Amino acid sequence: MGNLFQWGGPLPQSWHVKQLYLQFKILDRMRSFGMIPVLPAFSGIVPEGITRLFPKANVTKLSPWSHFNCTYSCAYVLDPRDPLFHRIGALFLTQVIEEFGTDHIYNTDTFNEMPPASSDPTYLASISRAIFNTMTSVDPQAIWLMQGWLFISDPSFWKADQVKALLHGVPLGRMIVLDLFAESMPVYSSTNSFYGQPFIWCMLHNFGGNSGLFGTVDSINSGPFNAVRFPNSTLVGLGMTPEGIEQNPVIYELMSELAWRKDPVNLYKWVSLYALRRYGSMDENLALAWQLLFRSVYNCTLPKYKNHNRSPLVHRPSLHMQTDIWYDPADFYRAWKLLFEAAPGLVTLETFRYDLVDVTRQALQLLTTEFYKDIKSAFQTQKLSDLLTAGGVLVYDLLPELDRILSSNEHFLLGAWLQQAQSQGVDEHEAHLYDINARNQITLWGPNGEILDYASKEWAGLVEDYYLQRWGLFVNTLVECLDRGRPFKQDVFNQAVFQVEKGFVFNQRKYPTKPLGDTYDIARRIFLKYYPYALKKTEMKKTS
Repeated sequence: MGNLFQWGGPLPQSWHVKQLYLQFKILDRMRSFGMIPVLPAFSGIVPEGITRLFPKANVTKLSPWSHFNCTYSCAYVLDPRDPLFHRIGALFLTQVIEEFGTDHIYNTDTFNEMPPASSDPTYLASISRAIFNTMTSVDPQAIWLMQGWLFISDPSFWKADQVKALLHGVPLGRMIVLDLFAESMPVYSSTNSFYGQPFIWCMLHNFGGNSGLFGTVDSINSGPFNAVRFPNSTLVGLGMTPEGIEQNPVIYELMSELAWRKDPVNLYKWVSLYALRRYGSMDENLALAWQLLFRSVYNCTLPKYKNHNRSPLVHRPSLHMQTDIWYDPADFYRAWKLLFEAAPGLVTLETFRYDLVDVTRQALQLLTTEFYKDIKSAFQTQKLSDLLTAGGVLVYDLLPELDRILSSNEHFLLGAWLQQAQSQGVDEHEAHLYDINARNQITLWGPNGEILDYASKEWAGLVEDYYLQRWGLFVNTLVECLDRGRPFKQDVFNQAVFQVEKGFVFNQRKYPTKPLGDTYDIARRIFLKYYPYALKKTEMKKTS
C-alpha cells in the first residue's frame, strides 16, 4: 500500500522464491474450486532512484505514516497522469499476467491512509481514469477491485464530491468497492450505494488479530440484508476482511452462514444450536452460557467501535489507561461459571477445551482491569499497603496463572508462532531474521514501538516474558515513587519499559511448542480463586 517502503529486512532471495511458488499453489487451488483470484496492479509507488533515471517524472514524496519517520515511510508516488505511470503499470501487469494468468480482476489502493495531492474532483477523476486505463491497456476485460477504507480513515477529505469523482473515473460496473468495515461504519449508505459502482458488504471484525472476545452480532445479522434492501442497491456480495483470524470462531461461523440466507437468523436460537453443534451436547446450561455471551461480549452496539483490544493487560502501563467495556461483566462471569460447571464431562473435546481456555482468559483480562483500577487508586491515595496487595496479586499470581492456562492449549502458544516463522529460514541467519520479525509484529510493530501493541496476542510465553515484565516494572516503579515521595513520570518509565519490550524482541529464548499442564485442573484453580472476587466487583458496581 506504500505506507512503508522498508522495515525488518532485507528479505533474502529464498523468501521471494518461496512466495512465488506459494502463489502458484494458491492460484491453482482457488481456480480448481471455481474461485476468482484477484491479482495486483501498479499503484504508483516507486523507488527513490526513479527520480535519478527519470528526472522529469511527476513524483511526489509522501508524508510520514503512523509514527514512522522517513527512514521507513515517506515513499515516492508517481502521478498516474504521467506517461511513465502508464508505461510502468503496463509492463508490471503484463509480467503479472504472464506469470500467473488472469481472471481479469485487479486490486490497487493508491490512497490508502495517504491523502491525494489535491481534493479537486476533476483531478481525482483523472487519477482513477488513468489507473484504470493502464489496466485495460493490458487486459481489456479488467475490473478494478478497491478497498473502501480510505473513505473511512479520512472522512474530512473524502466528501461526497471527492468520492463520486474517484468512483466515476471508472465506467460503472468496472470497479468493485470493498465496503471494508460495513458492520460498524458502512459507506454504501452515505454514498447512494457507491454512486452506482458495485460493492461487497464486508465484516472487518478484528484489527490486528488481537486475542479477546468481541463481536457485533446484531449488526452482522442485519447489515447484509439492509444492504440488499437499500434503494438502488449495487451490492454484489458479502466478504470478511479481518486483519487477523484464528480468534472468536463463533463470529466467523455466523458471518459465513449469513451469506447463504435470505433473512436474518434468530440469534437466540442460532447460538443455542451452535452450542449443540460445537460440543454435541444437549446440556441446556451450555446453550444458556452462549446466549449470555451473545448478549454481552459478542454484541457490541457502540457506534463506530473499532475492535483493537483496549484492555490494560496488553498495553504499556500508565496512570491513564482505558478501562471501559461495552458489556455487563455480570453476564460474562455467569457464562464463565456455566462453562466451568460443564467442564468435567466435556473437557476431552478439543472445541470445549479451546472455549474454556478462551473464556477463562477473557475473565482474567477483565480482572486485570479491576486490579489496575485498585493499583491506580492506591497510588493516587498514597496507600502503600493497598498498592502492594493489588500489585502483588496481579504480578505474582493472576498473570502467571493466565500464562499457565494458555500454556495448556496448543492454540495459545507463542512457541508455535515463533517456530512457524523460524521454519521458513533456509539457514540459522534467516531463521533468526524471521524470529525477530514475528516477535516485533506482536509487540513493538516497528523499531521503536511506532504502532505499539497493535497486534497484541494473549499467548503463553508472551504473557510471562512481555506483559508480566511490563506490569512488574510498573508496580515496582509506583511503589518506589510512593516510598520516596516522588511523582510518577511517564516519560522516564517509558524509557525503562522500552528496554524490557526491546529485550523480548531480541532475546532468542525458546518457548514450548506443545501444551503443558492439565487445562481443567488449571481452570478449576483459577475459577475457585478468582470467581468470588469477580462476583464481589460486579456487586459493588450495582450498589455504587
